[in-house]
Amino acid sequence: MKRQYVWALALWGMSCAAVAQDVARYVNPFIGTGAVANSLSGNNYPGATMPFGMVQLSPDTRDAPDWAQASGYDYNDKTIFGFSHTRLSGTGASDLIDILMLPIQDWRTESRFSHAKEEAEAGYYRVLLQDDSIQAELTATERTGVHRYTYYNKEKPAQIFFDLNHSANKGSWGRQVINAQIRKVSPTRIEGYRMITGWAKFRKVYFCAEFSQPITGAEMWNGDRCNRDIAVVNGTNLRAVLEFGPQDVVECRLAISPVSIDNARQNLQAEAEGRPFDELRRAAYDTWNRELGKVQVEVGEEEKEIFYTALYHAMIQPNLFSDVNGQYMAADYSVRQLPEGVRHYTTFSLWDTFRAAHPLYTILEPERTADFANSMMRQYDYYGYLPVWQLWGQDNYCMIGNHAVPVIVDAILKGVPGIDAEKAYEAVKMSLTTPHLNSPFDVWDKYGYMPEDLQSQSVSITLEECFDDWCAAQLAKHLGKEADYEYFMKRSAYYRNLHHPDTKFFQPKNSKGEWILPFDPYKYGANGGYPFTEGNGWQYYWYVPHNVPDLVALTGGEKAFCQRLDEFFTSDETSGAKNDNASGFVGLYAHGNEPSHHVAYLYALAGQPDKTQQIVDHIKRTLYNTSSSGYAGNDDCGEMSVWYVFSALGFYPVNPASGEYVIGTPTVDRAVLRLADGKTFTVTAKRKGGTEAVYVKSVRLNGRKLDGWTLKHADLMAGGTLEFELSAKPKGKVLDLQ
Repeated sequence: MKRQYVWALALWGMSCAAVAQDVARYVNPFIGTGAVANSLSGNNYPGATMPFGMVQLSPDTRDAPDWAQASGYDYNDKTIFGFSHTRLSGTGASDLIDILMLPIQDWRTESRFSHAKEEAEAGYYRVLLQDDSIQAELTATERTGVHRYTYYNKEKPAQIFFDLNHSANKGSWGRQVINAQIRKVSPTRIEGYRMITGWAKFRKVYFCAEFSQPITGAEMWNGDRCNRDIAVVNGTNLRAVLEFGPQDVVECRLAISPVSIDNARQNLQAEAEGRPFDELRRAAYDTWNRELGKVQVEVGEEEKEIFYTALYHAMIQPNLFSDVNGQYMAADYSVRQLPEGVRHYTTFSLWDTFRAAHPLYTILEPERTADFANSMMRQYDYYGYLPVWQLWGQDNYCMIGNHAVPVIVDAILKGVPGIDAEKAYEAVKMSLTTPHLNSPFDVWDKYGYMPEDLQSQSVSITLEECFDDWCAAQLAKHLGKEADYEYFMKRSAYYRNLHHPDTKFFQPKNSKGEWILPFDPYKYGANGGYPFTEGNGWQYYWYVPHNVPDLVALTGGEKAFCQRLDEFFTSDETSGAKNDNASGFVGLYAHGNEPSHHVAYLYALAGQPDKTQQIVDHIKRTLYNTSSSGYAGNDDCGEMSVWYVFSALGFYPVNPASGEYVIGTPTVDRAVLRLADGKTFTVTAKRKGGTEAVYVKSVRLNGRKLDGWTLKHADLMAGGTLEFELSAKPKGKVLDLQ
C-alpha cells in the first residue's frame, strides 16, 4: 500500500525562490519490486534512501538475496529477515546488503508480514512484523539509516537482532566475509565493521549505531559460539541480540563509512544525532520533493505516478562514497582527501546508464554530473583506466565496452563546468588504447574488428567500442588534437568490417577474416561464449548510434532501412533460446534490456516519424504500470526508468554523446524543467483527438517550426518552449502492433 501525504508546499531552492508543487507524493516505491507470472519486474526496493545517498535502508525478504531478488526484496515474498543498509537498485546481480537489523521479542531471525500493513513513500518505509507484533519504521539521511521500532507486546522485553554475516548469496562471485567486529562502546552505542568480498572485491563497511535506550544485555555470537555481555566480538560470522528491557519504542541511528569507524561517528553526528525520527523523515521527504520538483508535469494521475516514480528511481544512484569530512576510499584502497565542497561517488552501472540516465543528469544535475565524471577519473588515477562497472569504489568489470567514455565526453562537450578536459582526455585515450580485460586493443588495432576466436562477445564489443571511439574522437577534436581525432574516427567505423553484404547483419569473423558460419540472427548470447551480449543479431543490428546515416546506407537506403525496422517490430519468430534479460517484446524488440532502447526512435531519422511515435506510445502504455511488476525488465540503476522520463517528455538521446535528442511523442500535457541557472524549459502538447492523439502534426521551438526531428541540448538549456501539436491520425502508414 502506498501512503500519500499532502504536506505543505516545499520551497524550491532556485535563485528565483519559486514554489514547487508536492510531487513526491506521486512516488510509489513498490513499483518494480516483484514479478507476476512470466514477467520481470524491475528488481527495485521499497525502503528509505536519499537522492544519490550512501545508505539504502530497506527490508530483505530473502536470507541470501540472489540474482532474481538483487535488491534484497521481492513483493511476492511473505517473510522479512531484517533491514539492511546498502543495496543495488534494479540490477541483474546482487551485492552490498550490509548490516542487518531485525526487532524481535523472542529469539528469531525472520518474521511474517503482510502488504496490508506495509507502506512506503519517498524517504520512508513502514511495516508490521507479525510474529512479535512490532512496527518497524525506516527513514534515512545521506549516510545514516534511521530506525524506529514500536513494540506492541508490553509483556516481553524489546530486543534487536543484529547480523554482520547476512549478505547476498555466498554462492555467487566467491562471496565471503573476511573479517568483522561488533563492539559495545557505551550503554547506547555499538560500533564495528565488516570486510567482505563478492561482486565488488574486498569491501570495507564501517558503522556507528546509536540507540535511544540503554542496552541492558547482549548475546554476542561468532558462528555457533555465544558469549553473554562481553564488550567486543571478532570473527567472520558475527551476530548479536541486543536487549533493552520492556520498552514501547526503540530508535536507532546507524551511520556507515567506507573509510573508518571514526568517520562513521562523524557522519552520524553531522546528519542524525539528536534529531527526532519524524524530523528526519520530513527532511528526507522534502529533499526528495526538491529533487523531483525539478520537473513539474501535468498529466493524468496514473501517468504522474509512473513518471515521478521513474524519476525517483533515476535519482537513487550513483551513490555518495565520501564522508562528511571529505575522505573516501580510493580504488587502490588508500584513504584520500577531497577539497572542500567536492563529493566522490560510486555505483556506475555504465553499460546501462550511459544511454539515457547520464544525459538526463546533464540536464537536471549538472553539479553532480561533474562530481560523477571526476569520481570516474579518480579511478583512472589509481586503477589505470576509467570504470566499466564500478561498485563500492572498485571495478567489477561487468559487461563490455568502456562507457565511462561517452559519459565524460558528453559532459565536457555540453559545457558542464568543473571537469578538467585535458585530464579527461588523457583518461579517455588510455582507457581506449591500453589492453585490458574484454578490451584487447592490440587485437582491435590489428584486425579492425574483434575476432570471435580471440575475443568472445566479439560483435557486440566491436559495435560498442566503435561508439566509444567516436566519443573519444569528438573530445580530441574539441581539444584540437587532430591526429588523435583521425585515429579514433577511423576506429569508430570498424563496425563496417563485420557487416555482411549479403545478409545485411553484423556477423562474427575469426582471426583469419572468415565469416563464422552458420549464423542465426535470432539466437541469443549472454555474457560470454557467443558473439552477442544479452541479445541477438537482430537487436544489435541497430547499434551504430554515432552514424545512423551510414547504417541506413549499409541497409540499402531509407526505404529498405524502414522495412527492416518494420520486420523487427512485427516479427513473431521465436527460434533460439532467449537470454534471461530478453523481455518486454514488441516483435523482436526487447524493451526489457538496454540494447533495444533507442531503436524505436530510428524511424524518425529515416523519414517515417509516425512509426516512432506509434511504437514509443505503445511501449509507454503497455510496458510500464503502477504495479509491483511495473517494468518490463531490470531497472538497471534507473535506466529503464529514464527511458520513460525522456519519452514522456517527447524526446530521447539516441546518440547519448551527440548533444541532440530525437523527437518522439509526449505523454505529458505540459512539463516544466527547472534548470540549474534559474531558466525553465517547457514542453506543451495540444491534442486533437484525446488520449489517442499521439501523432505529431507539428513541433515548434520558441514559436519556430523545428528543423527536422532533433532537439539540440543547447537549445533546451537556453530555456524556452517546445510545442507539440498532436493528432489521432498518422500522416503515413503505421504498423499493426500486437
